[in-house]
Parts: sequence; structure tokens; C-alpha cells
Amino acid sequence: MKSKKNKKVAKATFFIVFALILALAYVTIFGVSNYYGDTKITYIKSISDIRWGIDIRGGVEAIFKPDIEDSKITEDNMNSAKQIIETRLVSKGISDYEVYTDNKNKQVIVRFPWQSDEANFDPTSAVQELGETALLSFCNGTTKDDVILQGSADIKSASYQYSSEQGNYVALKFTSSGTSKFASATSAHVGDQISIWMDDTMISAPTVNQAITNGEAIITGQFTTEEAKELADKINAGSLPFSLSVDNSKLQTISPTLGAEALQAMAVAGVIAFAIVFVLMILKYRLCGLISSIALFGQIAAIFAVISGFFKDTNGMTMTIPGIAGIILSIGIGIDCNVISSERIKEEFANGKTVDGAIDAGYQNSFSAVLDGNMTVLIVACVLMGAFGSSDGLMAKIFTPVMFMFGSSVTGIVYSFGYTLLLGVIFTLVMGVFFSKKMIKSISRLKLFRNPWLYGGKKNG
Repeated sequence: MKSKKNKKVAKATFFIVFALILALAYVTIFGVSNYYGDTKITYIKSISDIRWGIDIRGGVEAIFKPDIEDSKITEDNMNSAKQIIETRLVSKGISDYEVYTDNKNKQVIVRFPWQSDEANFDPTSAVQELGETALLSFCNGTTKDDVILQGSADIKSASYQYSSEQGNYVALKFTSSGTSKFASATSAHVGDQISIWMDDTMISAPTVNQAITNGEAIITGQFTTEEAKELADKINAGSLPFSLSVDNSKLQTISPTLGAEALQAMAVAGVIAFAIVFVLMILKYRLCGLISSIALFGQIAAIFAVISGFFKDTNGMTMTIPGIAGIILSIGIGIDCNVISSERIKEEFANGKTVDGAIDAGYQNSFSAVLDGNMTVLIVACVLMGAFGSSDGLMAKIFTPVMFMFGSSVTGIVYSFGYTLLLGVIFTLVMGVFFSKKMIKSISRLKLFRNPWLYGGKKNG
């Protein structure tokens, strides 16, 4: 009885996976949202929520200028400001950006794309997305007379958090120097207030409940989700080595090099190409080709789901022309993966294997070739992300020993290519190897699909 039950579950696997792929594709394309009056509440993002790069949709160029004398600004100060602005861009899911330091004129030049829902294309309002750029200070009491901590030298990061005990709160982390200063201040002022200032504006004044010596603190209160996030964003935005201001007279709108019409043409071409591949795979590999095409469809849907951010509070990735090229290349890799497996299954039939034996042996014997090819591409994608992403990114830290050969420039569009290529490899292995095998083994258990001809063998006599 147990064996029979397992057999029924195996038969249903194809239909379950197929349904999940269709559901993923639907919510990725259309999203899930609701309206309360005129307010749209998004639960799952759609393709329309993808932020398109400067090369596709255009963007904004802004010049940030320190508000202190040029003689007091060092090259290290300018590099720190550049790194923090890059980190802020990446934290908002903006991977297509350019940040340059003009050390001669003591300014930071930033170029980034419009938001996905931008309608007015106003550079002034677009720059506000990067947050306030004033200098952050922590002070004893509710005045600025006694400064404890200041800027990125002392404040490492702030983040919005939630717990059932504390509700909405802001979690703070300090640098080594900030940890020491904050430990001394909180030890001496238990029960007193420590105010947080953005230039001359006090943005918060929490009370010290106990001495804090581990370099981490939380700010609690009757915060709403939006209020806690806003406070965390302001603290992060103020963690600069000096205060920066935007020269509104030099704000510029950047025209796209490709344009929305060309993007639509690429989308149509992609659909046509997929349809052609779908037909050719079925003609060549029959049922294996059909399963491979379904897996490939799931791979594409999964890639776009990650790029959009999928969930409402998750940042996606900026899609550029090189990013699209990465998707196209990863689709080719996915097709190649399925072709290798299908060919090996045909060979196993030629060796006299049964349907079950040919499928098992075909996937087993093709796995090493598929894995080797994908691992090579995976390494290339990771190196590209490390070389052309933010210096604070995971890949940049992993490949620090070899990053010297690329210099200090950051090119977001190349990062986009590496990112989509990485996603393609991951979902090729998930969809093209794991789920393809599960679907084929499942459907092959149905009596209707037991004919070897459907998998590349000879027809039953």
C-alpha cells in the first residue's frame, strides 16, 4: 500500500509543478494589488514595477557639494562620501548608477535612473529619493551644545525592525570609535535624553534606559511602520563625513540611449523567440522538449520575479540593456542544459534501457557536464558583480584580493549583466535540472506516456 501511495504522489508532481510555474508567471507579470479609495496597496510587484536603467528610460544627473571649505576636505573624505552614496543607491535597489568624485572641484557627481512609477520626470523631486544629505550628530540632552557622535566616523548604520515585544523600532550600529564614545555617554547619562540632529534640526530624542557598551542600540517608541523607516533612513542618510547639498542649478535630465519603444520591440522579439524555441524543442525532443520548455518558462518567470523585488518591501534590481543581455544568455544556457539531458536520454534508449532507466541514467550522466558549464558562468558572473558593483557589496568583499586590477570605477550597467547572469545560472540548475527531472519522472509514470518514442526512443512494437 505504501508503494502505491508514493506512486500516486509521483504522478501528481508534474501537475503540481506546472501549476506553480503558471502561478509564478501570472503574479510576476500582473502582480497582486488592491485599491483603498485612490490609494494602491501592492502586495506582490509586477513587471511594471521594474526600475529600468538610464540607457532604457533615462534618468537624472545631480552634483553634490560639501558645505565646508575646500581646504578642509581631503581626498579620503571625498572617497568616503562616494562610497556612502553608492551604498545608499544599492540599498534602494538602484544598480544602474554612476558616481564620480571630482577632487579638483570638491564635488560628487551622481547619475541614476527614474523611479518605475515616475510620471512628472522632475529632477528636483527625483533627487529627494536619495535622502537628506545633512550631517548627523548625537548630542547629550536636547541641545547641540555637547556632541557625542558625528557622521560616518561614529555611526555605522540604522535599520527598521519589528518585534511583538517592542513593536516598530530602529536598530543602530556604531563603529569602533562610536561604540567607545556611546558607551561613555550612556553610562554617564542613564535616565537622560540623547538627541539626534540632522544639521540644526532635531529628528529624535530617546531616553537612555541603561548603559550601552556593545556597539548596538535600539530606539523604541510609539512608531508607525512609516515613521520608524523614515527615522532609520534619515540616520543612514546623515552618516556622511560632512554635510552635502545639491546644486539645483546643475540638475540635468539624462536622455535614454535606447528608449521605451525599443524596449517594447525587444519584448515582442523575446516572446516570438521563445515561441520558436518552444516549437523546435518539441519537434526535436517530443515530450522531453515540452517539459524543457515549461522549465525554461519557469526560469524566465523566476528571474523577472527577483528583478522586480516581488514582495512590496523588497528592493529589486535596475534593469539595463546589459542586464537584458544577461537574461538572454542565461536562457541560452538553460536551453543547452535541457538539450544535453534530452540527448543523453535518447542515447540510453539506444543502449536498450527502459523508460524509467533511460530517464534516470540520462539525467545522472548529463549532470556533470551541465554543472561544469554552469559553474564556469557562475564564477564569471560573481567576478563581474564584484568588480563593477558597490565596494560594500558581498561579491566585492569576496573578490577583494583580485579587484585591484579593475581600478576604483563602478559601472552599474555591467553589474546588472553579472546579476542577471547569476540569476540565470541559479534558476537553470533549479528549473532545468531539478524540476525538469521531477516533471519527466512524474509524467512517465502515467500509462499514456509510457511509450519510449515520446522521449526519443523507438516506438513500442
